[in-house]
Amino acid sequence: MTDALFAAGLLVAVFVGFNIGGSSTGVAFGPAVGSDTVSKVTAAALMSVFALLGGWTVGREVIQTLGSDLVTTQFTLAVSIGVLFFVGAALFLSNVAGVPASTSMTAVGSMAGLGLARGTLNWAEMGYIVTWWLVSPILAFWVSAVVGRYLYPRLVDRFAVSRTAGDLLVLDRSGAVPRPALGPNTTPREFAGTVTVVAIGCYMAFSAGASNVANAVAPLVGSDAVGMDAGILIGGGAIALGAFTIARRTMDTVGNDLTELPLLAAIVVATVSSTVVTVLSALGVPASFVVIATMSIVGLGWGRATRTVTLSETVQGESPEVSVGALTADADDAPTVGGEGGTPEAGDLAPIGDEDAADIPAASDLFEPKTTARVIFLQNIVPSVATVASYLLFRFGPI
Repeated sequence: MTDALFAAGLLVAVFVGFNIGGSSTGVAFGPAVGSDTVSKVTAAALMSVFALLGGWTVGREVIQTLGSDLVTTQFTLAVSIGVLFFVGAALFLSNVAGVPASTSMTAVGSMAGLGLARGTLNWAEMGYIVTWWLVSPILAFWVSAVVGRYLYPRLVDRFAVSRTAGDLLVLDRSGAVPRPALGPNTTPREFAGTVTVVAIGCYMAFSAGASNVANAVAPLVGSDAVGMDAGILIGGGAIALGAFTIARRTMDTVGNDLTELPLLAAIVVATVSSTVVTVLSALGVPASFVVIATMSIVGLGWGRATRTVTLSETVQGESPEVSVGALTADADDAPTVGGEGGTPEAGDLAPIGDEDAADIPAASDLFEPKTTARVIFLQNIVPSVATVASYLLFRFGPI
């Protein structure tokens, strides 16, 4: 009986990790795939390696939080299976819909349902986690707003990436030993920008692994069914399986359907969001990458649009014409997350306060309304489904 429960626990943990891989890969590599910087297979391979690395290093703290600190209930194999089942089922619902859900919120919700049903929820730990859930999006917003107001136009001027036709790299066979060289139309700036986009995707995969490997295996580790190292390897392998299979839909949603965000803006958002998530993971807090990234996008656009007024003018009551459309592009040749449009050109920058609102692109289809509404709806529904289902099982069920 114990062997059967252990096998069932492993199966459910793999199912959860599989769905985490499907959800997180879209968030990490959707921009790179949507702009044809990397293929879906390459994105899946990179996701597999760096998610495991994040789980193996920083992710141990999150496993400790979810496996033993959040609820005082002693995890048995049966309890672990119940908790993980609802995490996996809720995430599977979001992946079928092609929407990257918050795996951390879903996992915490399922475990909170257990704690509420048994009266063993650690309210202090839950309050600590929820506090960071409220603070981290605000932090991402303001950091991105500062970048948008003071740095983004100059970043555009120096680092905007324009895509050219042909291969990025070719094999130069003119010498005795073949060596890689830039393609016929590839500029050094394009190569550096492409490498940056891929590197940021790897950083996002690392932060996703740091936060999300725990969501797949923390109950099993908490029940001592598997050790910490073995659990991380199981979670990492399951995430890789999801990255190579079900992640294709979420990569399409994030990379093509959700937004026309310029690649430079996507790099800024990814850097800010990944850093916040990684720091929270080191503190043992399971964080929602999608929520943090969304607020980072809004903050970056808001900061860019506020360049039309100075701080003193704001104090005197003048308000800028604010729009996240300030991130959109005039040029036709620079890629966006969706693969079209471009990156705005900074040119000769006017000082803050002297920049005309007409020089900042007006609001445009930065977000596709129907897709965005579907994402927001499921982002709230998925963790709620896991919480309620877990509560009902452990309050009224036979476990």
